[in-house]
Amino acid sequence: MKQLNYHHLYYFYLVARQGSIAQAARLLHVTPQTVSGQLTTFESQLGQPLFDRVGKRLHLNGQGKQVYQYAEEIFQKGHQLLTLLQADSPHQATEFVVGLTDAIPKVLAYDFMHQVMRAHPEVRFVFKEERFDTLLSEMAINHIDMVLADRGAAPGTSVKVTSQLLGHSAVSFFARADIASELATDFPASLNRADILMPGIRSGIAMALANWLESEQLTPRRVAEFDDSALLKLFGAEGFGVFCAPSCIATHVEQQYSVQHIASIPGLTEQFYALTRQNQAEQPVIKEIINQASTLLAHQ
Repeated sequence: MKQLNYHHLYYFYLVARQGSIAQAARLLHVTPQTVSGQLTTFESQLGQPLFDRVGKRLHLNGQGKQVYQYAEEIFQKGHQLLTLLQADSPHQATEFVVGLTDAIPKVLAYDFMHQVMRAHPEVRFVFKEERFDTLLSEMAINHIDMVLADRGAAPGTSVKVTSQLLGHSAVSFFARADIASELATDFPASLNRADILMPGIRSGIAMALANWLESEQLTPRRVAEFDDSALLKLFGAEGFGVFCAPSCIATHVEQQYSVQHIASIPGLTEQFYALTRQNQAEQPVIKEIINQASTLLAHQ
């Protein structure tokens, strides 16, 4: 079996990160010819090119992007190991990885986490935003300690996790000021003549919102659908349509996106969960995050 040459891998990593052989050479204090030669040798050993060469520019191809992702993780772990060995305390480099789904408002994640982070300066917190299924897969191989999501794991899922309901929030409608003033007088009937921005089907609130619109016999024009809740709000702020967000962050939404709150919908709620590996819920940091989040949502 071939052994990976980490010296060559590092040269490749710097070229990919810097975007050019010349800039990588400056960082390494060697000539561009040396870097080019090492890169050619590395590609030859792997048996395939990692860059598409367009003139004097290098662009990572599909295989190169995959190698770069692994290289980035390898050298990041190496840096963490060095930090751990040099630290005065063996606890200084403890890492806690939190996964966030696109549907979790960033300000809500901040509210859940910031006090716990201040209480544990010895812990390095890492936040990863990904699709729900991807986060569960990462948790299954111990790459993630906790997932904050707007839904729990489905019964019968192959990944053994515990879904802890943190609480729920009512759902409110928002829009740019001129649109909000038009819709407010006859809400929710006014939605029939409105453009609406919908959460993506992977969002925990998507089906409940669709069912509510149907039950109220409301047929707004669905302008767009978004998996990313922050992107949805940005389009709403620019007047592309009315949109929903949890009522518990209404003040933040109004201030951050310069929109107006129209109304909160009774009976339409969004739920929030913490997912952990089985038997991990009593881990101190996880327990504190769950308690903090549950307390905040209970007072909304």
